[in-house]
Amino acid sequence: MRFPYRVAHDVPLFLAPMAGVSESPFRLIARRFGADVVVSEFISAVGVSRGIHALFEDMRFEDAERPIGIQLYGADAPVMAKAAEMVTAACRPDFIDVNFGCPVKKVVRNNGGSGCLKDLGLVTGILRAVRGATHLPVTVKIRSGWDEATRDPKSIALRCQDAGVQALTLHARTRTQMFAGKANWDEIAAVVEALEIPVIGNGDIQTPEDVVAMRRHTACAGVMIARGSFGNPWLFAQAQDLLAGRPKRPDAEPEERFATALEHARLALRIQGDTRKTALEFRKHFGWYTRGVPGAAGLRERLFQIESMAEAEAIFARYLERREVGVAA
Repeated sequence: MRFPYRVAHDVPLFLAPMAGVSESPFRLIARRFGADVVVSEFISAVGVSRGIHALFEDMRFEDAERPIGIQLYGADAPVMAKAAEMVTAACRPDFIDVNFGCPVKKVVRNNGGSGCLKDLGLVTGILRAVRGATHLPVTVKIRSGWDEATRDPKSIALRCQDAGVQALTLHARTRTQMFAGKANWDEIAAVVEALEIPVIGNGDIQTPEDVVAMRRHTACAGVMIARGSFGNPWLFAQAQDLLAGRPKRPDAEPEERFATALEHARLALRIQGDTRKTALEFRKHFGWYTRGVPGAAGLRERLFQIESMAEAEAIFARYLERREVGVAA
């Protein structure tokens, strides 16, 4: 089974599409640390079809991010097709990904995202419409079903394959589970066995060892990493080591964590604008990058009050100076 875009490794690693996280700066960091493929935050097909400028800004990416997919969500086949056509022409990504997995209430209340899974005829119609509207590869991300009563990932996946998608990602939870409970990797394995196209496994990947375990358990063609990557792009590189049979590189020390956090921050300033808003929205990333370092709670408390990236840089420098002389952080 071959992916419809070029990948660097036999078992490619994907950065999941996540609202407010999978923006261009983090996608660039993830690619540098070993992610093979990245996907945009999910984008409203209705907004794209109306030509909303801010959405096209959100879809901007740099060549270093390739291969990259733009992920669209919506519940109207003609609108999804129009959006796919517009994205193909304006953005020129490597593929279009259709979102049938998002569980967020504001998306599913209009039957978008995983809400579409309540009507598999709609799923088929949307995918065929999108396939007919673009020359780019079309992929899809699904959940195992809307709820336990409709949980049937193999049937959903087969419908998607029949509609012409060229790769499929399964997050092995239902929509009603949200992110609770455990992802059912047995379902990923069953979908892998049933489909002829590449299947990407998603769900409960928190460590490099989880990547290897999912691959062994499911025989999936690739692994998608979501929340485990928050403040931890090293997960991609460490997982690549294990998949290749190499010793896993060591965890990042505070110096490297802070340097990478600031590199990420500078990318955000360059791409998203050197504004107070950018700094405020970046606070969450600083919180994630500092997880596990000595004195993390106090460090986060200071970082969550920053008004500019320069303040964060000073906080990190002060922390490292105090650590150097053996003063408690």
